[in-house]
Amino acid sequence: MRKLITVEDAESRVREVNANFGTEQVPVAESAGRILRQSVLAERDLPPFDRVMMDGIAIDHASWESGCREFLIRGEAPAGKPRQTLNDKEGCIEVMTGSVMPVGCNSVIPVERISITNGRARIESGFQPEPDKFTHQRGSDHRSGARLLESGTRLSGPEAAVAAAAGLSEVTVSTLPEVGVISIGDELVEPGGKILDHQIRRSNDYGIEVATRIRRAGTVTRVFVSDDRDSMIRIIGERLEASDALVLSGGVSMGRYDHVPAVLDALGIRLIFHKVSQRPGRPMWFGCSGEDKPVFALPGNPVSATVCLSRYVLPALERGMGMLEEPARWARLARDVSFAPDLTLFLPVRVLYDSEATLMAEPRSPNTSGDFASLAGTDGFVELPRGRREFDAGFVARFWPW
Repeated sequence: MRKLITVEDAESRVREVNANFGTEQVPVAESAGRILRQSVLAERDLPPFDRVMMDGIAIDHASWESGCREFLIRGEAPAGKPRQTLNDKEGCIEVMTGSVMPVGCNSVIPVERISITNGRARIESGFQPEPDKFTHQRGSDHRSGARLLESGTRLSGPEAAVAAAAGLSEVTVSTLPEVGVISIGDELVEPGGKILDHQIRRSNDYGIEVATRIRRAGTVTRVFVSDDRDSMIRIIGERLEASDALVLSGGVSMGRYDHVPAVLDALGIRLIFHKVSQRPGRPMWFGCSGEDKPVFALPGNPVSATVCLSRYVLPALERGMGMLEEPARWARLARDVSFAPDLTLFLPVRVLYDSEATLMAEPRSPNTSGDFASLAGTDGFVELPRGRREFDAGFVARFWPW
């Protein structure tokens, strides 16, 4: 019997497969969730000019210090207009938020602190202007050429705004890998059709596709194959040829009809490991094709497949896209947990914050590894290490989101 490897060893071996899915150019507006594969540098100083931060008037502060409290309005500076110049030291220029600070001015008086009569702006009694207050100094955020975004960053709204502000209409991102998802089993029936008492609905491939799409970890083609060795060799071989990575579900254990390990061997896929000391997901199989395409064969039990997907498959796809490593997330158990087997336990949880802002994990143990419905409403799972039987409330465990 093949010896089980540890979860840590399994993760290490998955990391050793260096998939690289390539890059492509996409418009910034279409980059949501994609992995950036270039550095983004500041096009200009940020801000690119001394930017007014309040509606009001701009003055030369020296005039205030010399006793002037009323200023003749000499012009206006709306946002988006070229820089104005104040030549009259006892005058002022009306300024708007976002406008360029006029030449000859170094102090902004908010509109709430002035009254304007007959073209003259008078500062209210008791208000004390300060030089450079309400002015966003040129280059105070970033200098021209500064690195604003690193390659490997996942692009969301703020990152897209940064790229656009740097003058980019397109960005280089990782190509989404084509992921072949193959459901295996004579008992499986497509949703929407008739079903017999001895059959079950296909669900794993739907869950895998949606989870992959949510993470922007690839595009998915789903296929089904029965428990027939010849059909499996043909269909899995076709998907291997057409895909950048394969994710199989079912047929990976030790039963008479569990042909997957032998079929993958016949297709020339190199076995890296089979069976991990974990629950659920113990029969998991992982290998690599001659073209360095990763192949994951997950158990058919829905909870097992979902956990293995989030623990191993999705992180591997993201690494293949060059995504920066994210820091581990941790949570405290909200109640005691007992687990006797000498296995790492992947325990589904719902996460919440307590009154002290501590991330708490409320266990939602499924009835069995086939109890897929129990995962609805959960946020992910915590990883409880092997070698102990009792985990008290408050135990700190690594949290893996779905």
